[in-house]
Amino acid sequence: MTTDSVAPAPTPAQAETPEPFFFWEHPGRSNPRYSADLAALRRGVGREAGSVPEMWEFYRMLTAEGRASEKLQAEHTTLTLYAIHQQSISIPMHLPSVGLGKALLKLRQSGKFSADAVDRRFNAAATATSLGEASYHLRGLIRQLRGLPQGLDYTRFFQDLVAWQDPDQISTVRRRWGRDYFIGRDQAEKTS
Repeated sequence: MTTDSVAPAPTPAQAETPEPFFFWEHPGRSNPRYSADLAALRRGVGREAGSVPEMWEFYRMLTAEGRASEKLQAEHTTLTLYAIHQQSISIPMHLPSVGLGKALLKLRQSGKFSADAVDRRFNAAATATSLGEASYHLRGLIRQLRGLPQGLDYTRFFQDLVAWQDPDQISTVRRRWGRDYFIGRDQAEKTS
């Protein structure tokens, strides 16, 4: 026998601050295990989603199908890149409302790296034909963002990587990244 229960309606305070779902949404820097957790996540860099036991407790997109779903692959990539980005930085690198294109535009405008080199890396990531290839190029860009330090919205990034794997949606993701990066770049160059 099963019973269905209805959860009580959230209070106004609960409605305003949703419960963190992904690891990068948790303000866990006060947790003594936080550095060890980030190190565990970095062990997954370049590895197949679901193949690193130290990462299993951090996944939210596990499936019972016995294969790495598109969502799990996107989450795995996002977790590993977040762990690279957050390493040795005390301020949060998950920055809601800052998409990848906007974050990389700030990298380009920082003067720490050649603007042409950032453009080339961004283009390589945006034109990648697989999630693995995109992840490889994004890893270098994320390491450069860490040097600023400039955060980005990892929840949006995860959603973009899920969509990246759908041939019907990849062009939408590319256009959004490109719009945020190139329109801001072009506007900055007109004013200088």
